[in-house]
Amino acid sequence: MSGARRRREEWHGRLLVAPTLAVVAAVVLVPFAAGVVLAFQEVRLIEVRALGWGDLEVSFANFARVLGGSGFWAAARTTLVYAVATTAGSLAAGLALALALRRPFRGRGLVRGVVLVPYVLPVVAATTVVAALLNPQYGPVNAVGERFLGWDAPVDVLTTRDVEVAGFPVPVALTAVVLFEVWKSFPLAFLFLTARLQAVPAELEEAAVVDGASPTQVFRHVLLPQLAGVLALLGLLRFIWSFQNFTDVYLLTGGAGGTEVVAVRVYTELVTRADIGAASALGVLMTVVLAVPLVVYVRATGRGRV
Repeated sequence: MSGARRRREEWHGRLLVAPTLAVVAAVVLVPFAAGVVLAFQEVRLIEVRALGWGDLEVSFANFARVLGGSGFWAAARTTLVYAVATTAGSLAAGLALALALRRPFRGRGLVRGVVLVPYVLPVVAATTVVAALLNPQYGPVNAVGERFLGWDAPVDVLTTRDVEVAGFPVPVALTAVVLFEVWKSFPLAFLFLTARLQAVPAELEEAAVVDGASPTQVFRHVLLPQLAGVLALLGLLRFIWSFQNFTDVYLLTGGAGGTEVVAVRVYTELVTRADIGAASALGVLMTVVLAVPLVVYVRATGRGRV
């Protein structure tokens, strides 16, 4: 291929991807850059329209105010616990169901379809149903608890911070939102793991069984290494999505009962306090935190460990 033809094809390729790059830049890169700039400006939401290039000054006051604000570190811990718990729970549930539904049986296709319902169900509808079930006045959960479990009074699950069980405090509201997110997100892990399990050569398992391996040993030494890459990718994506999740927590509890995560604080700073500088600073901090596991995953992938 001549040099002129090669250069012409390269230009054609660049022209073909240019619209996509323009859309990505307009929808992702420009808003992100604007958020970073606003994080270093002491500006209110109402003042953004009048903000000009000559008014831009680098200030770390927003970060100081955010990091020193009451409740920030508690929200950061809650966010970390929420992200880790939902990631582990969704992967464990998805893996268990993928293994359980791996062998053919009558009605397996229907069961697999039903398993995917939580993921495709609109989050507003799902949170509305869950809130109704847990309602302390008319919810069936409290009715069952008072009638059969010996509850002395109804429990407002979505606003109660914790209760003592056997002398240990159990976070009630946080556990509820974690379980909801696990239920809502595990079908994605189930789908990916099922696809990967179908690609595992049957000869590997047959050879392990012939050598006398137990089902547990087959899973640990044969299946789990085959699933390691998918589990790592799902774990990274699920952690990122859970760490920045706002909709589920806000619709269920509004941040009450010890469930205030950093994303809810961003909403509070932006909408309630109209402090776009502080909200942007929180967003930048979240981005920095999420960049750490992403860099670790990319480096592990480059070295062939995943």
